[in-house]
Amino acid sequence: MNKQPVLKNISPLIPAGSDLEKSIAFYEQKLGFKTVHKEGNPVKMAIVKRDFAEIFLLENDDRHLAEGTSFRIQVDNIEQLYEEFQAKGGEIIHPNDQLQTKPWGMKEFAITDIAGVCITFCEPVNL
Repeated sequence: MNKQPVLKNISPLIPAGSDLEKSIAFYEQKLGFKTVHKEGNPVKMAIVKRDFAEIFLLENDDRHLAEGTSFRIQVDNIEQLYEEFQAKGGEIIHPNDQLQTKPWGMKEFAITDIAGVCITFCEPVNL
């Protein structure tokens, strides 16, 4: 029996600045991720995870690279996530990307991490 391949979650490797402990703290305290792996002393790479979303944080202080990096995480119950992030300090939510429904059928908002990486959280809207 031939089984078709199935793509699962994606795990981006992103630049996280020169102080990974600071980035790890941001992902844990502001975004609710848990650290599942660290490498190096001082830390050069870490993996943080929340539910099915997994992100590899890499030591890299190239601000231009970080600010040019963005990715999307699809979520369930986006309104609750938005409220959670606002309660932890709404300053992480990108000022030009508050929660809104986009013409392409997604309800979404974006945050910028401390290195400058943009993460958009999105949920399909049943139109």
